[in-house]
Amino acid sequence: QVQLVESGGGSVQAGGSLRLSCAASRVTANSACMGWFRQAPGKEREGVAGISIYSGTTTHADSVKGRFTISQDNAKKMVYLQMNSLKPEETAMYYCAAGPSPCGNSLRIDRYAYWGQGNQVTVSS
Repeated sequence: QVQLVESGGGSVQAGGSLRLSCAASRVTANSACMGWFRQAPGKEREGVAGISIYSGTTTHADSVKGRFTISQDNAKKMVYLQMNSLKPEETAMYYCAAGPSPCGNSLRIDRYAYWGQGNQVTVSS
């Protein structure tokens, strides 16, 4: 089992920045692909960014490229999501997830077995 704990959400004005953190209890071959997802009220959960813990390869959804950056600190078993130039429509619950390596398409929700509890991000206009 892998436990994921997110932190760093909150409220920010449009154009502002937030950094989300995800702490993993352990990293194994079954959890070495990690991703960030978000779900707005009434909408489906969507992939935002993914990273391979082993290779460092990252993937970002087209909607966030150039504004969001996923990164990792292997020693601390942490994954981060730096979010810049936030938009009101990006208000959502943000989730950290972990799944087996290799990542493949790391934005696919069905490849992840472990999920954090979610962290609310609210962007006001």
